[in-house]
Amino acid sequence: MNQKILIVDDEKPIVTLLNYNIGNAGFETDVAYDGREAIAKCENNDYDLVVLDLMLPEMDGIEVCRTLRMNKIETPILMLTAKDEEFDKVLGLEMGADDYLTKPFSPKEVIARIKAILRRSKKAAEDNFSSMKIGELFIYPERYEAEMNSKVITFTRKEFELLFHLAKNKAKVISRDQLLSSVWDYDFVGDTRIVDVHISHLREKIEPDSKKPVYIKTVRGLGYKLEDPT
Repeated sequence: MNQKILIVDDEKPIVTLLNYNIGNAGFETDVAYDGREAIAKCENNDYDLVVLDLMLPEMDGIEVCRTLRMNKIETPILMLTAKDEEFDKVLGLEMGADDYLTKPFSPKEVIARIKAILRRSKKAAEDNFSSMKIGELFIYPERYEAEMNSKVITFTRKEFELLFHLAKNKAKVISRDQLLSSVWDYDFVGDTRIVDVHISHLREKIEPDSKKPVYIKTVRGLGYKLEDPT
């Protein structure tokens, strides 16, 4: 069965372009033209990925993303935005989007991003590692959760995949480009701010003091590493 993509955009020419190219790439497609319709469809259908425009009538893409995540719908989301301000991109990621593209974009780039996200989702689902312990942090891959001091910590899909990759490479310094390649599965140069935003989210969730991290360390000029606190 083909993987199914929900396209959410109120601009019919964009919907037509995406529908044609995503369909030609071998995916089944469905369409929603506003935010409320998108939420209703996600609640009543199983999609493998949502291509979600930021500027929508009724409810914007960020609110749609936030609502889906609050409702425990973890379908990967590729956010589309016509704006180029960093604020919009970062806010979309903070609300649980897995990646973003700025309009105008090429159909080939959209397909490449979709395939990259889906490859990562499939690989993560197939991983079956036992729980891992780093300091007081217990990581449970099969649940996409962690525990610290008997408190359950929940993550977005991409946050957990980043944490898990760092944990599998405990104490090793991994560059932002390497994290883009391994966690986001990009085979082209991406925007490393995606990595920084997700690292910031992880620190807020697992660090005793996110301003003075003891688990996820920044190695200036090189990248990040996850290690036992000292």
